Amino acid sequence: MALETNRPPYRADHVGSLLRPQRLKEARADWKAANISDKELRKVEDEEISRIVEEQKNAGLRAVTDGEFRRGWWHFDFFEGLDGVKGYNTESGIQFQQQQTKSRAVKVNGTLDFTSHPMLEHFTYLQKTAGDYTAKMTIPSPSMLHFRGDIDEDIYPDKKLFFADLASTYKKAIEAFYESGCRYLQLDDTSWAYFCSEEQLSKIKERGEDPEELKSWYVSTINEAVADRPKDMKITMHICRGNFRSTWISSGGYEPVAEILFEKLQVDGFFLEYDSDRAGGFEPLRFVNRSDLQIVLGLVTSKFGQLEKKEDIIKRIDEASRYVDINQLCLSPQCGFASTEEGNLLNEKEQFSKLRHVVDISNHVWGEALPMD
Repeated sequence: MALETNRPPYRADHVGSLLRPQRLKEARADWKAANISDKELRKVEDEEISRIVEEQKNAGLRAVTDGEFRRGWWHFDFFEGLDGVKGYNTESGIQFQQQQTKSRAVKVNGTLDFTSHPMLEHFTYLQKTAGDYTAKMTIPSPSMLHFRGDIDEDIYPDKKLFFADLASTYKKAIEAFYESGCRYLQLDDTSWAYFCSEEQLSKIKERGEDPEELKSWYVSTINEAVADRPKDMKITMHICRGNFRSTWISSGGYEPVAEILFEKLQVDGFFLEYDSDRAGGFEPLRFVNRSDLQIVLGLVTSKFGQLEKKEDIIKRIDEASRYVDINQLCLSPQCGFASTEEGNLLNEKEQFSKLRHVVDISNHVWGEALPMD
């Protein structure tokens, strides 16, 4: 059996977001109502992040996140920190299966750029709290600003100019996070799963978009953004089918996007959702032909608290290894536990039971974890 990898993604890993504790939810509500100051909110955030980082360490994880505790959304908060992007409330939220989010959207109303960003400071605090563990930062993929954003055509009359500025903006962001000490960055992206769904493909076409053209734009933009990253910085991508209050948006296996993702996208690893039949089989993994590409199998669901049978997960890892060398495989929950601040339908105890389950199964399959570097 192969031993634990010494670089991210790790054999036992996780996507990033964690359930917001009630104390934090109350503090954020008080802050929005102007009942407490920025400083008072920050104190609660710091304390809860420090606590949750220790919980991740105790669960046996080698990479820790801040749980996205300073955010309301996994994507909009980051976008609103970019130059040329403004957040606003909409008439309705994003529609999931029998659930709808609160209203929010972003508009590109100026020239895109990255000059400063509050999440750089957020990462600095996480790294200090992480200590000898790897501090993992999660941000939305550049694709998502185009996919979810309203783009002012007076600012960007054609896609070529928009995607060039988008790639440049993210290149600067990656450089800034690296200079802040980040060595493990994850790009979260739902667009690729939408390309796998007949229902969502129809909606993309109704918007007047060509899905094949979008795939090409997204790959070239991401590749340009990550092209100059230092060798000691690992960048992964999480492909998500939607995650809100334990519901989802898209269904469909990875076959329609597997070749372009695994052969052309120049990231170091993929977090793939494989917790339900909606994800299809492992056959698309046959397009993984890079020996340095890690595939993190999201076989443990983050949507519900019941633990999967250990032997079932081990069997599925074995099935995936028929297409990808087992030394290139890792294990994680299929998504975060709280892509928005509302969180999924389980409690914190169940959440950490899930993460310990991932670590336990990982140790069984790949051997005991090596000590920290």
